[in-house]
Amino acid sequence: MQQIPILKIGRFLLVSIQTDLQDQTVIALQEDLADAIVRTGARGVIIDISAVDIVDSFIGRMFATIAAMARLMDAETVVVGMRPAVAITLVELGLSLDGVRTALDLEQGMRLLESSLGDR
Repeated sequence: MQQIPILKIGRFLLVSIQTDLQDQTVIALQEDLADAIVRTGARGVIIDISAVDIVDSFIGRMFATIAAMARLMDAETVVVGMRPAVAITLVELGLSLDGVRTALDLEQGMRLLESSLGDR
């Protein structure tokens, strides 16, 4: 199983997914990310999925679960880089990803987090 790196950038964590997602990889990511939020005191999480070609219903639900978990730990989450095919698949699967904010790219995602967090 491949581990997904989690990088700290200022008060944010960046998760850049550069591999096909397997169920066990996403479950491990959820646990690693929770640990990283606590360890670093991060106020925001950016999940870059620009290299992800396909998702299934489990992976889609896990993005929503990760965002909810981060919110409970006082960190906002933004998913960036979603490809059109991934968005279409999520809609076709009936997954709205409630609570998951999105942006077209990393730069927009960072601006979105900065504006939502303000001076917190």
